Amino acid sequence: MVFSANPLSLSVSDPFFDSWLRQNGYPEILEHRPTSSATSAATTSAATPSTSSSTSTVNGFFTSLYSTICILLSLFSTNPFAKLTNDDLAAPTPPWQAAFIGDYESYSFPVSGAQAQLRVQENVKRYARNYAWLLVIFFACSLYQMPWAAAGLIFSLALWEIFKHCSAMWGLDQYPTIQQTIIRVAQCVAAVILIYSGVQMALFSALSVNYAGMILHAGFRTLTRAKQASHGRSR
Repeated sequence: MVFSANPLSLSVSDPFFDSWLRQNGYPEILEHRPTSSATSAATTSAATPSTSSSTSTVNGFFTSLYSTICILLSLFSTNPFAKLTNDDLAAPTPPWQAAFIGDYESYSFPVSGAQAQLRVQENVKRYARNYAWLLVIFFACSLYQMPWAAAGLIFSLALWEIFKHCSAMWGLDQYPTIQQTIIRVAQCVAAVILIYSGVQMALFSALSVNYAGMILHAGFRTLTRAKQASHGRSR
């Protein structure tokens, strides 16, 4: 050995270092760190000699296609809510144009499945309230396209308001058994109205569109430092 080991040197494992970068708001460093799979793939491609230009071109095309498919599959196989907490939902909504949408330089195709999963989890944490507002908008658009579902939802809400008014007027609080019975009957009636009016289909359509849009946006949205986003809000 040319250099002797330094007993005062600090060695930090990769998982602990990645966790520190996440907690302190440096996700862009994690995004640009080379993964083991990418490093091994690059080493293998460099060590394997090409027999001919045509063969290498075909192999490169299928390798790139296979890698792209694996990355897209990894996007939808990732649990986007794994790192989500209540504090993320209680945080202020990031600006739509400056932070959520960004510019054309804010998007790029992930180079690996690990990078795609990192982007999805970190961006869902950061833009959780934006995605929640989009869900409300998509649900409203679904109800607009399905008038019967909108009418059924409004009728169910009106039914509950009438029940609350009648319960206060008749003093049903003094008769808990009767009150609970009427509540169960009202719940069954509201459920039947919602099912036959197709509210569940409108909700399912909104959830599907919002989930697909969230995964694609979070997967292709590059990671930036959280402090930069806060500076953008102060402007």
